[in-house]
Amino acid sequence: MRLVKEIIIHCSATREGQDIPVETIRDWHVNSRGWSDIGYHFYIELDGTIKKGRDIDRIGAHCKSHNRGSIGLCYCGGVEADGKTPKDTRTDVQKESLLHVLKTLKAMYPDAIIYSHNEFANKACPSFDATEEYKDL
Repeated sequence: MRLVKEIIIHCSATREGQDIPVETIRDWHVNSRGWSDIGYHFYIELDGTIKKGRDIDRIGAHCKSHNRGSIGLCYCGGVEADGKTPKDTRTDVQKESLLHVLKTLKAMYPDAIIYSHNEFANKACPSFDATEEYKDL
């Protein structure tokens, strides 16, 4: 098992209510960006389904300069219907699923700290303050 110091939360930066399956994200990463696989380790679909992304033992491709010691989680959404304005679009079932994955990961990596992607990049992602929301996990 690799050393994990950070759990980084992302959004797909897709429109509120737009159902983007994990296969589409994988296609974007592999065929548009030329990566070997999807960059995230887990993806939460609009209906709350938790999808496996990149194998957890593989280094992710989700946060520049932070991939080696982290796990990346992404939820579908993060932008208003206009396609531009950042917004916390998580549905109740997405919130439940995200919490479930985070609790599982914290049990596996108790010293890992949960961060919002925007703490490491000049982006709105994940469109909510994950560090604050999950500080007590």
